[in-house]
This record gives sequence, C-alpha cells and structure tokens, in this order.
Amino acid sequence: MNNAKAERLDKLLSNLGYGARKDVRYWIKEGWITIDGEPATSPAQKVLADQVLLDEKPLDHPHGLTIIYHKPLGTVCSRKENGRLIYADFPDRWIDRKPPLSAVGRLDKETSGLLIVTDDGILNHQLTSPKKHICKTYAVTLDRPLQGNEVELFAAGTLLLEGDERPCLPAEMRVQGEKEATLILHEGRYHQVRRMFAAIGNHVTGLTRTHIGALSLEACDLSEGDYKVTTAEELMALVSGDA
Repeated sequence: MNNAKAERLDKLLSNLGYGARKDVRYWIKEGWITIDGEPATSPAQKVLADQVLLDEKPLDHPHGLTIIYHKPLGTVCSRKENGRLIYADFPDRWIDRKPPLSAVGRLDKETSGLLIVTDDGILNHQLTSPKKHICKTYAVTLDRPLQGNEVELFAAGTLLLEGDERPCLPAEMRVQGEKEATLILHEGRYHQVRRMFAAIGNHVTGLTRTHIGALSLEACDLSEGDYKVTTAEELMALVSGDA
C-alpha cells in the first residue's frame, strides 16, 4: 500500500533522479510540469507523486524501485570499485535516486547471475538476514577435478575459512561433472564460494548465482545485462515459492 506524503515538487523530482532543483525551476517556466492537469507554479508546491506529469509522462517508479537483474561478468556492484557499474544497464536517472539503489548480496566482478537491486531497506534486510533462511544457489566451475569428499566436507558445518572465527554453516553440494558443481549456501560471507573451495585446495574459475530461494535465473528469462522491475511483495512471493 502506498502511504506517500505530500512533499516539495523540486525535492520529489530531485530524489527521483530527474535533475537538480534549479532544473525544476526551468521546467516549470517552460510549462513541462503539470499537477492534476494544471501547470505547476512553484518548486515549493507540495504534491503527491501521482499528481505530477513531467513532459506529459507519469513519474518513474515514484513509490520505490525493485529490480530482478542478470548481472554480467566484469561488472561491479559497488560505486567505490573500479570497473563498469551494474547501473550502466539501467536508465541513467536511477543512479541518482534517493534513497539510492543497492545490490542485495553483492556479486563480485568475476561472478555473474541473479541479483536483486532495490531502494527498499526492509526488503534488503528480508533477503539477507540469516533469520529469514533464504538460501542462495551457485553453479561452480573449478580449476581441478573434484576429489570426492567435498559433499561431506561442506555438509558437516565444520569448514573454517581463513580469517574467520567460526565455521561455515552446513552447505549442500551436488556434483555436476568432474570440475562442476552446484552449491547451496545458507549464509552470505565475503567471497564465500571461492573461499570454501580454496580452503580444500581447489580454485573457482567460473561462478554464477542461479537461485535466490525459489526464484531461478532460468525462470526469469533474462539475458546478461537485462532486468525486470517488480515489487517487494511480488519478489518475496517468488523467492518463497508462493507465486
């Protein structure tokens, strides 16, 4: 349910990434903004987002934005990292939204696959909190052949990663080939999949996140770099398998 409150017109448009407040003054002067069909008169007008048209178009996702995205290899989730940002695949204005869009459970530069991007802090917490028990599934390609004991090692809940003080939670692994496996994690530690295989003497050469809970990359039917917009409610239903 939308419980939006009226706010200044210039603040609303700025927070949605349309431009600076000085831009809004110009757009009003040019007659490009209407409020309930009438020309806007002041940047300080108190408005609801659904009342506003800019260049005869409704505002872009004014009540929050949640994206299901197929992250390509070589892109980075953090704006502090070097490299092509995932946000380059979205409309330009989205990177300037406030609150900002954030990747949920970031994937590193050399990992591809299913990624949720949202400005909803509550949704972010629901997807990442260990108490919610939302598993993540990865397709793994390895440098060296599997030894045959990895399934038991990962399931035991005793594997201690370098630099960590407590062992990993039990994880399920399914062998897919001599150097290929599927790994299901129930926590989200830094570079966890890579570090787990490094701890037993192997090296990950390819990594794709295929599922978040019951939501699968395949079912989303997204090519690398493609995305679809959803809502927090729809997303949680997909993740929980209730959709």
